[in-house]
Amino acid sequence: MVVLALVSVVGLAVDDRILVGVPIWAKPFKFSVSLFAYTLSLAWMLSLLTPRSRAHRVGWWAGTVVAVALLAEMVLITLQVVRGTQSHFNQATPFDNAVFQIMGATIAVLWLSALVIAVLLLRARILDRATAWAVRLSSLIALAGAAVGFLMATPTPEQLAVDDSPISGAHSVGVPDGGPSMPLTGWSTTGGDLRVPHFFGMHALQLLPLLLLVLAALAPRFVRLADERVRLRLTLTAAGTYTATFALLTWQALRGQALFSPDTVTLAAAGAIVLLGGAATTLSLRGPSPTPTPTPSPSPSPTEEVSA
Repeated sequence: MVVLALVSVVGLAVDDRILVGVPIWAKPFKFSVSLFAYTLSLAWMLSLLTPRSRAHRVGWWAGTVVAVALLAEMVLITLQVVRGTQSHFNQATPFDNAVFQIMGATIAVLWLSALVIAVLLLRARILDRATAWAVRLSSLIALAGAAVGFLMATPTPEQLAVDDSPISGAHSVGVPDGGPSMPLTGWSTTGGDLRVPHFFGMHALQLLPLLLLVLAALAPRFVRLADERVRLRLTLTAAGTYTATFALLTWQALRGQALFSPDTVTLAAAGAIVLLGGAATTLSLRGPSPTPTPTPSPSPSPTEEVSA
């Protein structure tokens, strides 16, 4: 992925072709950078499995399948870039359709392999409970984020209305792909875009464990964070807030609403997530009330003992 990212940078510099409204090398660049972070995180999580155990062996095979599937995916994407045509949703020719079908199969295999890894992590015995739940919940959220990709393969009403449409599926909802978009990400600015929740969900795999690393780094300076129970509660709160935000982004995209053009309902839902997440964070930081230390009874003075 690192090598492909560098190749894509060169492609962006020397190849001025535009495909679906963006530079043609933008897709392999974005995919390679994103998948570098994804696979690095997945490799670290696999290292948490007990060495030489059955789970470790199964995890090794599942991780290898993920790596091979992603390699095949990126080879096909790059092949279509070199050919100057669309890789996703393309059924204009039998060859293009075959490429897209193979890509769909590799993604399905990848998703199932990631599911196996998530199950192994759910059953793994990780001593630090905060780390255990950060790994488990982030892997499950990432699976949900990856599953959004399957929604993109559904033909749009406009495509269904045309016989033998050369394109079947879309990133955008309510508007055609290739319209006005955000810089760098390419996300639509006029309609819904399923790439938003897809990206946000998959990168829970990095963001939740990263949050835990930050909490651990701050623990020496903040006594409250030194308590493992507090870190666990904060991790669960972050995972719950992240999941709610992912659900909101998916709902917003499916309603054909651009990310930065939310309606009143979306804003109200976002406000509720912020309020509930803030309240849960405040409660998570609260510790048990300190037990009052009993005050010892004053000893009688020598004068009092003599007079008594």
